[in-house]
Amino acid sequence: MINWKITFRLLAFPILWMSIVQLLFAVLSAFLFKDNVSVSFLLPASIMLFTASVLLLKTQHVDSSLANFRDALIYATATWVIAGFLGSIPIILVTKVSFTDGMFEAISALTTTGATILSGLDYLPRTFLLYRQFLQWMGGLGIVIFVVAILPMLNIGGMKLLKAETPGPIKDEKLSPRIANTAHYLWSVYLSITVLCTVSYYFAGMTFYDALAHALTTVSTGGFSTHDASMWFYKSHLILWIANLFMIAGAINFALHFRVVHKRALGSYYADEETRYFIYIITTLSVLSGVILYMHDTYSSIFESLSFSTFHIVSFITSTGFGAASFTEWPEAVGFLLIITGYLGGCAGSTAGGNKIIRNILVVKMLNNNFKQLLHPRAIFTIKYQGSPVKDDVLHAVMAFMTFAAGSSMLFTLLLMFTGLDFWSAFSAVAACLNVLGPGFGEVGANFAPVSDAATWTLTSAMLVGRLEYFTVFALFTRTFWKQ
Repeated sequence: MINWKITFRLLAFPILWMSIVQLLFAVLSAFLFKDNVSVSFLLPASIMLFTASVLLLKTQHVDSSLANFRDALIYATATWVIAGFLGSIPIILVTKVSFTDGMFEAISALTTTGATILSGLDYLPRTFLLYRQFLQWMGGLGIVIFVVAILPMLNIGGMKLLKAETPGPIKDEKLSPRIANTAHYLWSVYLSITVLCTVSYYFAGMTFYDALAHALTTVSTGGFSTHDASMWFYKSHLILWIANLFMIAGAINFALHFRVVHKRALGSYYADEETRYFIYIITTLSVLSGVILYMHDTYSSIFESLSFSTFHIVSFITSTGFGAASFTEWPEAVGFLLIITGYLGGCAGSTAGGNKIIRNILVVKMLNNNFKQLLHPRAIFTIKYQGSPVKDDVLHAVMAFMTFAAGSSMLFTLLLMFTGLDFWSAFSAVAACLNVLGPGFGEVGANFAPVSDAATWTLTSAMLVGRLEYFTVFALFTRTFWKQ
């Protein structure tokens, strides 16, 4: 049975957090950047603060530790929708876009998709641009995980919330017996990598403002930039390679990062099966696309071809979506390869989107087992991951996920084509949003402004479905979920 009082009490906390964030940017606008947009943050923040206070007061006697898994699924989904709505208000007030476009931009930021309807970024207020970047950083590990980290009163029900939020097929790994401590550890790793990325960008030639802004969206694998030219604004291959390093860091399991630092064992990265294959895939696809670019005379040297191809392969597989060249004009074979790369995704338990490498590994192993079974019908084969047998329920969940991913891609593509988009534009837009990737091809090659309102809402829904990995959202539309 769903306890709505618990849900409303839990939802008060992300509302409270969003009010604090917008109050902070109101202060930055008024006293640091002095760009006259403080009211656009202060007004909605005040209303949110009042609303959160009323909700907490009305539910002060509700015990949130009694939350069940149904409550957690509703809370996880509702948090992203509500945070998107609240986050869109300053976007609408500052840029004067419609509610539809404002919601698209906010959901794109929070889900770290990076798709945008905005242009002329170089001329927008600095407070607003940094706010956009911060939304992606905040959504990187997840608003729900952040709430679990900062609210000790959620300790008892925290694991349910974390499971509903965390990407990947295996979600029982804890870094600490206390789930709030686990969330703290994850965020401490996240913050540390962000600081390192900021310093690296700064010494590579970025201004401190741009270094911080781009670090927020590199480590979160979000992809928003403060410039229309994205990462090629500085025309520096050194910056591209720094971005490669930190995009990959953001796409590796953060629990693994923690264990590497805690045990001081860099070899743990290679020992981890998912991370090892992740690096193999990046290397292979980068070389392949680089050779294609060089053979088509897209760039004059093999270095440039490999540099740009590696950057975009990393950008797509980590679902960051940064751009550094006119990749929408590359040979169609490379464009198609980038889209497929986006579906592969990063590692489970990271900020990356896509299907996740661990699922791809398990699918390949299942296919291999089926072939072996045909040749040896009486033999018994066991699928192992990291040397341990994989449970049947995990394998079933992986296949169900892949089915949902393929089915959702077809459904959303058809819906977009009904709005007037051609197949290539529709498919690339859906791939960009379901995989929380960002850039598309065809009519959405520059940005998503050309699509209709109906298509914009369809893509907004796709971003939420992709960010919450299908099951969390689709479960809400089943009769079984709502049965008493």
